[in-house]
Amino acid sequence: MFDETTEKLAKKLGLEIMFPTAKMRTLMDNKVNTNRIAEKAGVPCVPYVLSPVEDYAHLNKVSKILGTDLVIQTPFGDSGHTTFFISNEEEFKKYEEEIVKEKEVKIMKRINCKGSAIEACVTRHGTIVAPLMTELVGFKELTPYKGGWCGNEIYPNAFSPEIREKATKYTNLFGNQLRKEGYKGYFELDFLIDQDNGEVYLGELNPRVTGASSITNHAVFALADAPLFVFHILEWMDVEYDLNIKELNERWARQENIDGWSQLIIKHTKDTIEYVSEAPKSGIYKMFDNGHIQFDRMDTHRRAVETENEAFFLHIAKEGDYLYEGTRYGYFSLKCRMMTNDFKLNARAKNWINAISGKYVSQITEDKREEIVLSGSLTK
Repeated sequence: MFDETTEKLAKKLGLEIMFPTAKMRTLMDNKVNTNRIAEKAGVPCVPYVLSPVEDYAHLNKVSKILGTDLVIQTPFGDSGHTTFFISNEEEFKKYEEEIVKEKEVKIMKRINCKGSAIEACVTRHGTIVAPLMTELVGFKELTPYKGGWCGNEIYPNAFSPEIREKATKYTNLFGNQLRKEGYKGYFELDFLIDQDNGEVYLGELNPRVTGASSITNHAVFALADAPLFVFHILEWMDVEYDLNIKELNERWARQENIDGWSQLIIKHTKDTIEYVSEAPKSGIYKMFDNGHIQFDRMDTHRRAVETENEAFFLHIAKEGDYLYEGTRYGYFSLKCRMMTNDFKLNARAKNWINAISGKYVSQITEDKREEIVLSGSLTK
């Protein structure tokens, strides 16, 4: 997440950052602005209003057309941390301070939905669109945030042809609008699939490489042509190249060209500060029938995973680090599904989560609370 200081330092060294400016990215990363871009692009959003909120009475007034079961998002937030589910004044009071301080928030009707994600790249030839992925959201075993992103799956026929077609169409429209706004390169969209009427709505825009990018760029369809990120590089290096966007998108949309992968993002879900005295190392782990896991071999690439009983673990929290609510333990990549067809964690996923969490040894401490708060790392 580079900023204007990074840009100044890069310029001083004669370097170019291969992304739109920090100013543009911040403008588009704003969840309120995302809906405005979607409106211009003709991409449907969950019924919403954009407005400042003064108090609960004012919220009811500005959102009257949406009903009383609402979802509020502040302009910026990470992995669901600033997504609030509100259906009464008591729930509003819990988040009031964070909501009312914003000049404008996005207020949406709450729908019965499942999450999905899709990555794409704006090029001079048009928008390249990767396959639609499922999204793991809000699982208490993985994240302390109700709307928090905590993983993805990609596998053949994960969605009906109608949903895939809509998501691809909307991503193309959105990408083409981004190009008109002056944006080029890599981006990701979250789509919300309404389980009651089958509609596909835009959730949010991530104008950057994202936590889901390893899934997209390492899949078989990408390796058969070129990873999506390579097209981003080509665009920013001003390399002359020819590309038939229509043929590439059609090829990537074929379900027979997709292999199955999942990733889990495991966070510290308790409201404690803990000092890590032991942490599992990165590499390939093997799970036995009794649910026990064992480090098997060192590797740095998820494609080294050979069977459904193996997983690649990339540790983030390591020995000597502090854990606080929302800290990431690490990432799992697996060659199998982690959810059931009705979007619930399956037994295999729970076994992997429990097993790797059990390999962390930590002690609750208050010693560093003030230091972490002052550094801005602690969010609660």
